[in-house]
Amino acid sequence: MKPEEINILLVEDDSFISGMYQTKLTNLGWQVEVVEDGEAAWQRLQKDPLPDLVLLDIVLPKKDGFEILEGLRQDERTKGLPIILLTNLGQKPDVERGVKLGADDYIIKAHYTPTEVVEKITNLLDKDKKKTA
Repeated sequence: MKPEEINILLVEDDSFISGMYQTKLTNLGWQVEVVEDGEAAWQRLQKDPLPDLVLLDIVLPKKDGFEILEGLRQDERTKGLPIILLTNLGQKPDVERGVKLGADDYIIKAHYTPTEVVEKITNLLDKDKKKTA
């Protein structure tokens, strides 16, 4: 898959963080769509085409990331969609809940640089590509 064919949905209500990740990811040639609240993210994920990966914050206006993740994993159409929780919630119960609900990865924003986050995205996309190949 060429970089320009990779579409990422970034669900983040903090405009500084979303801007930083959008810049970082588009500089790699990836297409990035940003939505700022959980309800808008949910609506977007009901439409085709689905993104190749979702970067999902947990603390969001209107609908939280846990609700979105749970709904996506219960839907036949989206249950295999790669989803990385990108959040400031670092408490053990939050991490366990995210993993239990089916997140492919759980990244605490303060613990990773944007470059490290990109590495995790790349690894997940490579793994997913091998699964579908």
